[in-house]
Amino acid sequence: MKRETLFLKVALVLIGLPVLALCLFLVPVLAKVAVKLVPAFPWIKYFVYLVFEASALPFYFALYQAFRLLTYIDQNSAFSERSVEALKKIKCCAVAISGLHLLALPLFYLFAEKDDAPGVIFVGLLVPFASLLIAVFAAVLQKLLQQAVDIKQENELTI
Repeated sequence: MKRETLFLKVALVLIGLPVLALCLFLVPVLAKVAVKLVPAFPWIKYFVYLVFEASALPFYFALYQAFRLLTYIDQNSAFSERSVEALKKIKCCAVAISGLHLLALPLFYLFAEKDDAPGVIFVGLLVPFASLLIAVFAAVLQKLLQQAVDIKQENELTI
């Protein structure tokens, strides 16, 4: 295993650990706060769990795809259709995360109204916009990599 990709693989694992901790410890607290904010809708607790825990699934799938992409780089097959597919899946996961977190924006509005802190809404926008940024970046890389794969295949057919 190459040193550069080893560092990146360790970084992927270290990125996944705080999200796991947030899912285990912060989401239940957010669910309880949401029930206190909107006591007329006790089902809101399940909505909070659904949105935040469901967004962890595409997050970890995207981390797995990034890990596979680094493995392809180790195997000297970075310019392959498998790499393009991995980037496509990462892009789709980022869009899914963004969409799920956009569903939670009304909760951030309620938090902001309760505490009279409009900055909370901007905090709620961080994850969707960061995910969209990752989706755009993955789409650009996917397109560039697809062009490189096409050029490589064309050169292999040339005598």
